[in-house]
Amino acid sequence: MRADTVVFDVDGVLIDVADSYRRAVVESVERVHGETVHSDDVQQFKNAGGFNNDWTVTYAVALYVLAYREGLGRSVTTFTDTVAASGGGLEAVEAVVADLLDPDARERVYAEWDRDRLRRVFQQLYLGDERFRELEGGEPPLASEERGFIEDEPVLLDPSTLDALADRELGVVTGRPRAEAAIALERVGLDTLPDERVYAMEDGPGKPAPETLVAVAEDADAESVVFVGDTLDDIETAHNARESDPDREYHGVGVLTGGLTGPSGRRKYETAGASAVLDSVDDLPALLDGAE
Repeated sequence: MRADTVVFDVDGVLIDVADSYRRAVVESVERVHGETVHSDDVQQFKNAGGFNNDWTVTYAVALYVLAYREGLGRSVTTFTDTVAASGGGLEAVEAVVADLLDPDARERVYAEWDRDRLRRVFQQLYLGDERFRELEGGEPPLASEERGFIEDEPVLLDPSTLDALADRELGVVTGRPRAEAAIALERVGLDTLPDERVYAMEDGPGKPAPETLVAVAEDADAESVVFVGDTLDDIETAHNARESDPDREYHGVGVLTGGLTGPSGRRKYETAGASAVLDSVDDLPALLDGAE
């Protein structure tokens, strides 16, 4: 697996978000709608595909909770399996809910489903009040909170790993909003990357669409690219880039520090066609050096 260019996802690869983004998904739904799912259930939505954006995951979880209250009668596992079979993403969630509820129940669910409030509550919980005012504008929707969950994001990338990759071109493709990506990249020492090497939520179609990964490869004049991610969508992004840009090599590498962990996570990556599966991003230099 030779590679002259390495592109990182952020969440679950460079930064541990188990107690930040994932927690914000669960708690936002509870704050707005009074009930929620277990934190482990968030990964089942992620595995269904099409949920690279955690706001979208939050909307999907909320819709599931509201539909369950109206007699949906499906466990999270059964529900997300059906969503995956329907193509994944929020549109599939809406289609499954529409199919399983009668018209009156469906109308009640959609009358209560408040995506705008869910997003603003999510942002307050994640950012904290001060950053919310700075980045979102206006006053937070909830009574004053303590520190934002963003403060509970351990760094996963050791500085020595960046040193070992110094002879390669680097880039980032993330579903984070750009302002939040900048905070994370400063923490891990990648804040000096040029704008042309960092693609965030606002900068193009979300993963698994390949456009942003290909754009980084083009800017780096790459011949072979490794994209390191923590979800099946990340692996699919590398596959899609390979199809849309066949003159370059693209390798999707999964890490077991995000939503997919342990032997079951490794199997899911391998089934999805990952070029390699690593315990953490810090194992990447050894993988690449071993190929040279």
